[in-house]
Amino acid sequence: MKTILSEIRRAVLATLVLAVICCGLYPLVVYGLAQVAFPRQANGSLIVAPDGTVRGSELLGQNFTAAKYFHPRPSAAGNGYDAANSGGSNLGPTSQKLNDAIKDRIAAYRAENGLKETDPVPADAVTASGSGLDPHISLRNAELQVHRVAKVRGLSVEKVLELVRANTGSPDLGILGDAGVNVMKLNLALDAMK
Repeated sequence: MKTILSEIRRAVLATLVLAVICCGLYPLVVYGLAQVAFPRQANGSLIVAPDGTVRGSELLGQNFTAAKYFHPRPSAAGNGYDAANSGGSNLGPTSQKLNDAIKDRIAAYRAENGLKETDPVPADAVTASGSGLDPHISLRNAELQVHRVAKVRGLSVEKVLELVRANTGSPDLGILGDAGVNVMKLNLALDAMK
């Protein structure tokens, strides 16, 4: 009986020590290091307006539907861009529902951007990302939307293209992936123009 009580005491003590270390000390150390080394990223990479209001995060997409804005990728997260329900549609390449949705999105994209029926449409303009919250679109997708945005806002195409280039990020480490345009930052830059 003494050995059983001794073993129980050791197990409880080990559990308490590990709980304090793993659930208390370790998270505090990681939090402290993140706040010192990467404070902006550790707090969500928030985009703050000049008046101090948080406009969003550069890591999460938002749905912009007005013609004066660049439009993001479609989202399958909840009712669209719902961070609490992040995820893809889980529809496979043989899914008729997915194929019909893509055909509808292609037609809508061509119509809203004044493209011909034979003009190619970037894949990211008609397919959702795995998370449904991707904040970036391809450079080609942004370039195809420039004329619409410039026309609605009464700006020159060159000025809007300049903003697109200013909000285009390079591939990770210079070689991984493609250049991407952060839609939230680009649309905020458009709104900031006088």
